[in-house]
Amino acid sequence: MRKKYLLVFFLLLNMSFGKIIEEKITKSSKKAFYYSLIPGFGQAYNEKWLKSLIIVGLEIVSYKSWRNNIYIYDNYDNKDYPLKKHRYLEKRNKYAWWIGIIYVYGMIDSIVDAHLYEFNQLMKEPIIEKKNKEVKNE
Repeated sequence: MRKKYLLVFFLLLNMSFGKIIEEKITKSSKKAFYYSLIPGFGQAYNEKWLKSLIIVGLEIVSYKSWRNNIYIYDNYDNKDYPLKKHRYLEKRNKYAWWIGIIYVYGMIDSIVDAHLYEFNQLMKEPIIEKKNKEVKNE
């Protein structure tokens, strides 16, 4: 009976002083893809806040420029504009392409960042030098 209590005591003592294994935090590439369907949310999921703000900002600027060129093209005859009418059509198309390119870039970037998240966390850890002990051959 006493041996059982002694065994339980040592097991509890071992558990209390045992090494806690750190859980690895990972990011799912699939979740990152679904979040990235809304521009900037994939980067936010990966905790890349600056990238998220940049992508959202670029999407907004491209969208506003696209809308502005549509407005100028549709109302070209009412006002005096510095460029010819077909140039505003070309600019509208250019900004439409930029909207798509930035959107796809944001999706790809968030998936790659999620895939490399574990590696980036590993690279942030300090390097621990292990000193080699020389074994004397006798």
